[in-house]
Amino acid sequence: MANSAVPLPKGICLSPLKKGLLGFEEDILAELIDTRPIGTFYDVESTPFARGKFATVKKCRHKGTQIEYAAKFIRKRRRGTVTKQDILHEIAILKAASECSGIVNLHEVFENAVEVILVLELAAGGELQRIVDVQESLSELETVLILKQILRGILFLHARNIAHLDIKPQNILLSGNCPLSEIKLCDFGISRVIQAGVEVREILGTPDYIAPEVLSYEPISLNTDVWSVGVLTYVLLTGYSPFGGETKQETYFNITQCNLSFPEEYFGEISSNAQDFISRTLVTTPSKRLTVTECLLHPWLTNASTLSLAGPKVSVSSYWQFLL
Repeated sequence: MANSAVPLPKGICLSPLKKGLLGFEEDILAELIDTRPIGTFYDVESTPFARGKFATVKKCRHKGTQIEYAAKFIRKRRRGTVTKQDILHEIAILKAASECSGIVNLHEVFENAVEVILVLELAAGGELQRIVDVQESLSELETVLILKQILRGILFLHARNIAHLDIKPQNILLSGNCPLSEIKLCDFGISRVIQAGVEVREILGTPDYIAPEVLSYEPISLNTDVWSVGVLTYVLLTGYSPFGGETKQETYFNITQCNLSFPEEYFGEISSNAQDFISRTLVTTPSKRLTVTECLLHPWLTNASTLSLAGPKVSVSSYWQFLL
């Protein structure tokens, strides 16, 4: 793969069927997917705890080890079209990221006539969106510590020329029940491989978090993720979307115009460094945005220890002290 700093694991390759997707060599694929019923090995709860457009997620427990997992049931047919290649792409991304602690771990894969089932690491704290819904906004310290984890997960992907393309609170999982739990990125269904000389143009993403180049049908880049990180930062600090309109069309217009503001009522007590970080990620031209590496080197993130002294008192574990 052109310009990839880190090669993909053996057996994972670019899909010949669609630009931007990964797949598997045939011998690897045969070993990867178990066609026996998942119920042979797991007790699966009947009620999903999460739902998406094409998938449901249920808690399951391995009958032998009694370890709990999340079973993601993905429909293979959508509007009469077989989407097996897209599902294999998501599996390939998870396999390629198996060494990254900041990305949810894939345990095993089952398949039946209707669905492909991914048995995934269970994040006990659920989605970051749950914390946002309860607290409305987070402190700068909490936000910085969460962002460092997210950015390190994205950096792992970008080193392999993989863009996530759907960074949002619903796709960020917590290992525990508080904001300072360890972070796991999930849901790689619309992620894409970015190759030099191969343009990927698709309308992908979630309205409030989608980058302007996507809406303009311009080539997607790794820095498309950085835009979403900027939106996420704004949301975590204030509880509001920077570009949210009354309609989807108004939101899209605000994004393409980059109508970014920092109202005093939301940002009166938020540092200039935090606002600078947001401003340098929410730039219309992708090449002028910070890269993920530059985000991690931004003073707001590198000087996080000062936030712990100036901000509200927060219980910080030794793990998070390491991140400071």
